[in-house]
Amino acid sequence: MSIEGQVMMAMSLDGFVAREDHGLDWLMKQPTEGEDHGYFAFMDSIDVIVMGSGSYRTVLGFEAWPYEKPVIVLSKSLSSSDIPEALKAKVEVSDLEPEALMARLVAEGVTNVYVDGGAVVQSFLRLGLIKSMKITIVPILIGTGIRLFSDLPADMDLKLVKATEHPSGLVDLDYLLN
Repeated sequence: MSIEGQVMMAMSLDGFVAREDHGLDWLMKQPTEGEDHGYFAFMDSIDVIVMGSGSYRTVLGFEAWPYEKPVIVLSKSLSSSDIPEALKAKVEVSDLEPEALMARLVAEGVTNVYVDGGAVVQSFLRLGLIKSMKITIVPILIGTGIRLFSDLPADMDLKLVKATEHPSGLVDLDYLLN
């Protein structure tokens, strides 16, 4: 059995997925009503969400918990006591390294993992644990923040599978990693 790490992220035109404080205000003000960016179909296709502690803290600040799927927060600093009681059945904290976590998930029968958060995506990419990426380019420049892509040990060839332009100006780019 194999496992596939998949990414679905929005990114500013200058390459940031969040502000330095993990803020997403720049993303929330984009007028996308009536546009299907494939989020619900994507979520239906995955088994587990893996994110870092920064992304977890950001999502925890949302009005309501947005995920039905199980969430694993990769963190060396958080523990299960940092998870609110209402989320304990939905959220797990793990200090495993990405390769060990993916091996554990394979043993549990998981095949599709949504990898979320700039630093976590970067670490999974460096280890070759990402199979596909859907990157939505948002037509805004925010200047500084958390980058989706950073230092890599070597070039990574991508195959563009699909590009979709939306009336809002957002562009979805679907890639497979070679």
